[in-house]
This record gives sequence, C-alpha cells and structure tokens, in this order.
Amino acid sequence: MAKRELYLSLGSNLGDREGFITKAIVALEEFLKMPAACSRILEYPSWGFCSNDFLNCVVRFDVPVCGVDTELFLTALLRQIKVVEKAFGRDCKVEFNADGTRIYHDRPIDIDILFYGNERVDTDILKVPHPLAGERNFVLEPLKDVASNIEMINFADSNI
Repeated sequence: MAKRELYLSLGSNLGDREGFITKAIVALEEFLKMPAACSRILEYPSWGFCSNDFLNCVVRFDVPVCGVDTELFLTALLRQIKVVEKAFGRDCKVEFNADGTRIYHDRPIDIDILFYGNERVDTDILKVPHPLAGERNFVLEPLKDVASNIEMINFADSNI
C-alpha cells in the first residue's frame, strides 16, 4: 500500500516539557493508529517572543494513502491536534498586534503540521506545507533526524 509521510513539529516551554511532548506523541499515535518516528528532543530559545526556552522535536508518520481527501484528512487531524493541545492546558486563542503580526505566548504544548508528502492545502484554518517551516531552526534541525529524503522538501517553496 502506498504511504505518504506526515511531519509534525512539537514544542513545549512550560511545566514538564519533555513529559508533555512524550504524552502528546502518544495521543497522536492513538489518533492516527500508527507509530511515530521521533527526532531527538532539542532545546531552543523561544521564537517570536522572549520567554522560557522550548524543547522541540519533529515526528514522522507514514500514513497509508487510501483515497481519503487530503484537505479532509488534514482538517480532521488539525481538530484532533487542538483537542490534544487543550487537554495539556494550552490556550489556543490566537492574538495579533495592531500591525497584524501574531503575538506568541508560552505554552505547555504546541503542535504544527509541517508537511504531508508533496500535498498542499491552503484554507483559512490550515496551510500545508507550514508557511514558516523553512525559517525555523527548531524545525529544520530535528527534521533532519526523521526525514526520509530531506532534499525532497523544498523549503524555499514552503510558503503558499
């Protein structure tokens, strides 16, 4: 059966950072009904705001391609990600400055969908590939641990 690689970025800068990441991976494995390949968990300074350092990792799931619409699948996954984040105490409210730039906050868990094979989704609530993936070292370094073919991921073209 054909498979498509799904890459997610996980980070935490509050509380039991490593514990939150580990438990979130287990929750995602239960939802997707498959094991994840996990990168090393590395520490990075907060990105977009000054605060506690984050622990970050990237996980890869090899998802069977079985005729499910990409946008529907990724939207359902995003909904589940929000459930997991909320269960760990994340306030998922998104705020912006007067100039339209996003305001970032500390969080016990943050999960982003980075890539789903070469598929693209551009909706009001979801953009895949993640538009900022190629700009973030806390994504790029751990991604190298789990990407089956890092050269196939075109970061320069990750903005949709």
